[in-house]
Amino acid sequence: MSGAIRGVRVLDLSRVLAGPLCAQMLADHGAEVIKVEAPAGDETRRWGPPFVDEAETTSAYYQGLNRNKSNVVLDLRTPPAREVLYDLIAQADVVVENFKAGTMQNWGLGYESRLVQEFPRLVYCRVTGYGVDGPLGGMPGYDAVLQAYGGLMSLNGEREGEPLRVGVPIVDITAAHQAFAGVLLALLERAGSGRGQLVDVTLFDAVLSILHPHSATYLQSGEVPERTGAAHPTVAPYQVFRTAGQGRLFVAAASDAQFAALTDVLGCPHLADDPRFRRNKDRVSHRAQLLAELEPAFLHQDAGDLAERLAARGVPASPVHNIDGALSAPHARHRAMVVQDGAYLGIGVPIKLDRSAAVPPRAPTAAGADTCRVLTELGYSRERISALGSAGAFGPHSP
Repeated sequence: MSGAIRGVRVLDLSRVLAGPLCAQMLADHGAEVIKVEAPAGDETRRWGPPFVDEAETTSAYYQGLNRNKSNVVLDLRTPPAREVLYDLIAQADVVVENFKAGTMQNWGLGYESRLVQEFPRLVYCRVTGYGVDGPLGGMPGYDAVLQAYGGLMSLNGEREGEPLRVGVPIVDITAAHQAFAGVLLALLERAGSGRGQLVDVTLFDAVLSILHPHSATYLQSGEVPERTGAAHPTVAPYQVFRTAGQGRLFVAAASDAQFAALTDVLGCPHLADDPRFRRNKDRVSHRAQLLAELEPAFLHQDAGDLAERLAARGVPASPVHNIDGALSAPHARHRAMVVQDGAYLGIGVPIKLDRSAAVPPRAPTAAGADTCRVLTELGYSRERISALGSAGAFGPHSP
């Protein structure tokens, strides 16, 4: 069997990252996903280089978020296109959208004002920056801005350096996973109640939800956490160390036993009995002295070899890979975390189910490639589709 949610129809009205990634995850697990794009296309199609086609109409960025979807182009600025959208919603189990707050309402398709009454089984997932009400309701949300506003950026970087943006759009990605979970929760609840509901996900909530343990520390003590670079704020040693050559090794000696094993492998076992370093709280309190003792020992070690010897002693450690090293690692292939469909290469599905396997990857299609087929399956005649094209429902380039 392929796909735990086969038979679920999802209408993906979203763009950029959080919404499309949520819809792709639903598609990976068997949902039929129809992505609706404006005639100009999802703006991430142009977020390159690199591009995956000579015409530069599809970027690698877009490709990474939109596999396993059918694609329909609608110019929703026109009333005929909005009529088509209504018919698509009528056939959907799930709608995912991240329009500017109030857009669907202005089109006469607001969830609270109309859709919940006409389609009581519909699961409606709305992804916004800050929500639709409250002091910041309706403001647009951007990943890096939320990293700054939500405090995450203040925690990233070296202690004496500037706050840094996390190097991946972690807030958008977190929101996508929360939207995915929210949709599945709503579908599960619908199986009993027969009713859909609103899944309300915001980037603001997402960023606050991933501040642990700094948020817990602040709420308990009132002390504002500071940046610690690659080091852990409450565990030591738990950070990157320089090794021989240009190597870097991350070591997570989180327990007293792991610390003792680390010092033994490094050839300085006496440190485990030093009163300054005997327990974790001692090591955190004397972090500078601890590093002064450990860092010279690492400089004479090869990162890969040392990682293997530490692993054999139960000490978590890894060379700091670049993206090439991570994606080409044998274990990445073993776990099917790189998938392929012809020329398409993408990140695999991280949630593995032993009976309901993910569906095979299918590369993203061109904008509007499935418009005629989807509308025909919806019951539209060839004549009606042609009339919609003449009325501008599909933009200047009709299918």
